[in-house]
Amino acid sequence: MLFGFVGFRVIKTAIAAILAIIVADLLGLDNHLGAGTLSILAVEVTRKKSISSTSARFFASIVSLAVASCLFLLFGFHLWVLAAYILLTFPLVARLNFKQGIVTSAVVVFHLYAEGQVTLHILWNEVLLLSCGLGAATLVNLAYMPKEHEKLWDIRKEIDACFSAIFLQLSRNLRDASYVWDGKEMIDTAANIESGIATASKALENRLLPSEEEMIEEKWLLYFYMRKTQLDSIQNLMQLLSQIYQTMPYNQLVANLFEQLSEDVKHPLYTGTTERLLNELEPQFRELPLPTTREELEVRAAILQVFRELRVYLKVAKKDKKELTVEGQ
Repeated sequence: MLFGFVGFRVIKTAIAAILAIIVADLLGLDNHLGAGTLSILAVEVTRKKSISSTSARFFASIVSLAVASCLFLLFGFHLWVLAAYILLTFPLVARLNFKQGIVTSAVVVFHLYAEGQVTLHILWNEVLLLSCGLGAATLVNLAYMPKEHEKLWDIRKEIDACFSAIFLQLSRNLRDASYVWDGKEMIDTAANIESGIATASKALENRLLPSEEEMIEEKWLLYFYMRKTQLDSIQNLMQLLSQIYQTMPYNQLVANLFEQLSEDVKHPLYTGTTERLLNELEPQFRELPLPTTREELEVRAAILQVFRELRVYLKVAKKDKKELTVEGQ
């Protein structure tokens, strides 16, 4: 944001609108201000979306001008004819896969309706206005797009911090079965992951040609999807931990695993520390004397399931670490 209230897209829109009006005026086009309106409609958030949107808007407008011209020539310039144009053309444009151009096409047809006549000069003027508006918007969109890498790193830090806090909460719950956690960190993590996926996708769409930067953005996307998969594992862990309703001596050992994981998750690379501890603890746990009560049996069965789910979580991190430059546990 600029000055706290003007976004970058608003700045681009202003530049595109003024540029379109100036060019249309220099070309001597009638209703040159209309080019500014068309450019405002065409400003997009990514380069790839801008190109696809511009082509859709242009071809939708050409189709609409053709249909509207025929209707106006056959039936005259009446409001009911304008309504008929909408009923006929909007479904046609959508079927032709030019849905993004419906509003833009309506603007040029309304210009034609305001003229009250169909001539080659008026039609050519509308095509040139369309070219000026869409061209200016496309030029501004292609000229510059803000870098998202700093924002991606900030989101990653937030996610890592949330994961760390979640594991500390799980550890605390194992040490004290009566402890109640509100789960706020889970909600925050899910929101940050979705924000990360959206931001990485946006950054990727701003790359028109294959490059090293595009590969990095793809890896960012993989990172956030990895975290999303791991969050699903954590939800499974929470369901299993809810079955551990008694505080047992060996719960402390399992709690140590989650405390270690709360540190490992902040490390930029997969350390394998938690996995080694798990490999040491699981055999020890299986060698414990058989449970003497039903409650202890249920708790120990739940802990064994926790071990399995924890391995699923760690497997995701271990697998993806070779593919990511932004990996984590």
